[in-house]
Formats: sequence, C-alpha cells, structure tokens
Amino acid sequence: MSVLNLTMKTFEEVVSRDGVVLVDWWASWCGPCHRFAPVFEQAGKRHPDIVFGKVDTEAEQDLAIAARISSIPTLMAFRDGILVFSQPGAFPPAALEELITAVRGLDMEQVRSETTAQH
Repeated sequence: MSVLNLTMKTFEEVVSRDGVVLVDWWASWCGPCHRFAPVFEQAGKRHPDIVFGKVDTEAEQDLAIAARISSIPTLMAFRDGILVFSQPGAFPPAALEELITAVRGLDMEQVRSETTAQH
C-alpha cells in the first residue's frame, strides 16, 4: 500500500479504522524527517495490511496543534481507532519493525479497559 497523505478532513476517518494505522508527522524543512521517510515508506511496502499515513505539519498546522505535536518527526500508532503509541524521533528500520510487532501483539481488550478506566 502506498503512504497516504492525511489532512484535517481525512485524519479522523483513517485513524479510526479497524487494524493498525501508523502516522508520520513531518515537515519539508526537517532533516530527520527526510531521513525517516524512506524507512517509513519501505515498511509500508513490507506491511500491506497496515495503513501508513503522513501529515505535513506545515500544511496541516491546525491538525498538528490538535494532535499536540511539539517535535518532528513524531510517529503515532493507532490500533482499532485507539492511539496506542506516540513518540518523537526518527526510527531506524529495526526499531520500526519492533514497534509494528508490538502494536500487532497488543491485547486490545486490555487496552480498551485501560482506556475506559482512564476516562
């Protein structure tokens, strides 16, 4: 699957899907963002069952503010519509693969109950 460019109009619909959605928050002036982009795109080719999305924080400033993005690149992972991971920094390929494995292995019943308890 190719990487989706997410906007304020498409973000919520995409991240609320069932399954795993990874979102890379980036900007054109960001060196680490440019170094991480091919890692993210290659992972997208290796994992066609996962949705890979990118948000240009310059073009989508309101969305970046709403998501509380304070450093880029930031990688977010959603599973079944729930944010399960968010961390700034450019991931090396092995770390991204570990994250994908961890997100796939989550006990979503436990995640839902913990999320409910927090609210």
